[in-house]
Parts: sequence; structure tokens; C-alpha cells
Amino acid sequence: MSIMGSRWIDLVNEVGPSFAAKAAAHDAGDTFVAENYAVLKQKKLFSALVPEEFGGGGARYSEVCAALRQLARYCSSTALAVSMHQHLVAAALYNHRKGRPGQKVLEAVGGKDVILISTGANDWLASRGEATKVEGGFRINAVKTFASGSPVGDMLMTSAAYEDPKEGWQVLHFPVPIKAEGVTVNQDWRAMGMRGTGSGSVVLKDVFVADAAVAVRRARGKYHAVWNTILTCAMPIIMSVYVGVAEEAAERAVAAARKRPDSATPVLLGELENLLTAARLAADDMVALNAELEFEPTNERANAILVRKTLVANAVIATCAKALEAAGGSAYMRASGIERLLRDAYAAQFHPLPERKQQEFTGRMALGLDPVA
Repeated sequence: MSIMGSRWIDLVNEVGPSFAAKAAAHDAGDTFVAENYAVLKQKKLFSALVPEEFGGGGARYSEVCAALRQLARYCSSTALAVSMHQHLVAAALYNHRKGRPGQKVLEAVGGKDVILISTGANDWLASRGEATKVEGGFRINAVKTFASGSPVGDMLMTSAAYEDPKEGWQVLHFPVPIKAEGVTVNQDWRAMGMRGTGSGSVVLKDVFVADAAVAVRRARGKYHAVWNTILTCAMPIIMSVYVGVAEEAAERAVAAARKRPDSATPVLLGELENLLTAARLAADDMVALNAELEFEPTNERANAILVRKTLVANAVIATCAKALEAAGGSAYMRASGIERLLRDAYAAQFHPLPERKQQEFTGRMALGLDPVA
């Protein structure tokens, strides 16, 4: 798909310059990009993936990946925060197409402009927090971190551990309205990069979750097939954002290098192009593996996604570092924007799975073992 042929790319290019003008200020002040969210909500980008029958834009998965990749070139924090919402919508759409629950989420996003918040990355297989059984449901106590977009989010898609008296430790997956009694959103996001994402902690204190709201129950600490869907829906969208970061850093570096060329400049720019191409190829292949949400949710596909995620993360970080080198000493100054993009790029390594955990996952599969010990 041509990146220039999408109405969603056109939308991003329409609103992006105003986002770019504020990106450095959000970075310097650790402030959430709330005004950008308001614009994108008004423009219906949050419901782009939702089918038209449910009030959405009917966009293809690859279109949303491309749009967020372009959005990252204007404001990487905005693009990354929005990707956390979009991958949850993608998973809901996938499940709906497969005859599983997902329609209610699609209707809420498409018809009511609900913004979803994810906590899955830091929860992984064990989940943080604890569920206690009470009449009609559970009481949840937890502190959830990396909750991007939580300052203006509507629905927390999260989980907690529960010790079932018969089946032992489980993890329950469920939604919680951000404004539910017992939910507190903390403004405590102080990070090296991606400072405008509003990815602080959310505290759940004795929050009630009804039995009917629990969407998934799985054994705690063991790899479950649900992750094959989650990873394949989430990682291509998220890593597309980081490719946009690398593309913007590279473009700025080339512009700076042209002003002060020396004997090393051609080689540095050649290295830069190689690294950026590696990031693009791996990310494009991730999107292709998703197959417009028509993939088979196998361990093998999830593994392929994770391998490419590591390749993208490493290539993006290397691209931004090379951009800094190629642009020269001026790029070390904040005004260039390249140093900010490099700091933002470093966040790529922490999304599931970090490199060493991915290598263990992949190596265990090569040996015919369960993906996670």
C-alpha cells in the first residue's frame, strides 16, 4: 500500500504540523499531549479501525500502521500513545471477526469515542495486582504502570492475579472504567524519552469487577494462546511508530549534513540509509504477517513477530544514533530535535519482548519447548 494514498495519512499531514510545533515543549515539561488527543478524537482517528457499521472509519490495519508511522514524524509521543489504543481496537476487531467477544468494544469506540488504555506490556504472563473473590465478582487491588494516554483515557484494559481455590493461580483479564470508584490516575510519568505519552501509573484500590466482565482466564505464569493474538495485533502498530521516529531523525540528519559536508559525510549517510532500510523492511514484514487481521494465531507467527520486533528496535536505535553522528555536534543540541528522537527511540527496546527475553522465547521454540519456561 502506498503511504501517500490513504485518507488517514492525509489527516495526519493536516494536523501534524501543529503537533510538531509543540513536541519539544511537551518533552521539556513532561506534559501529556492532551490537546493533540482532542484534535485526533474530533477527527475520528481513534475509531479509524472500527468497521463503519459500528460507527468507525473502516480503515485497514496496514493503513493505521502507516498513519501512526507518519504521525510519529510530527510528534512521536502522540503516535506512541495512540498506538496503545489502536492495538486494543485491532484485537477487538480480530476477535469479533472470529466470532469471539469484541463487538462491545468496537461499538464503544466507534459510537461513543471511548479511548482505551493498555497495561498489558508490564503485566505479561504473571500480571501485577491481585483479585479477591466477592459476591458477584472480584475486588481488584493493583498498581498498573506504563498506562499510556491514561490522563484522558476512558477504559482501562487490564488484568490481575487470582488464586482459585480449585485451579490455583490464574490471571483474569477485564476492562475497568477510568472513572470507576477506586481508580486513581497518577501524573508521575518522568522518563528519558516519549515524555508526552502520559504513561504514568494507575492505582486500583478495591475496584469491583463483575464476573461477567472477565473476558479471559488463564494459568498464571504460563504462555497462553491469547498472546498470539495480542502480539500479532499490537507489535506491528507499535513498532511502526518507531520507524517513523527513525525516518524523521534520518531526514533531519541529511539536511544538517548537507550544510557542513566533509570527507566522512558520504559514508555516514550510507550507513544511515542501511540502518533505516533494515528498520523499514522488518517493520513492513511485521505488518504483512498481520495479514490485515486475517492471520492464524499460532506460536510460530507470534515468534516471527517478536523476532522482527527486536530487529526493528535495534535498527531504529542505531539509525537515530547514526543520525546524531552524521549531523555533527549541532545535533547534540536540543534545538535540532535529533537528540529528542534518539531518546524516544530507546523506548522501543522495552515493549514485549525485550531482546534477551525474545531470544529465549525464540530459542526455546527452536528446541521444541514451550515458548516461556
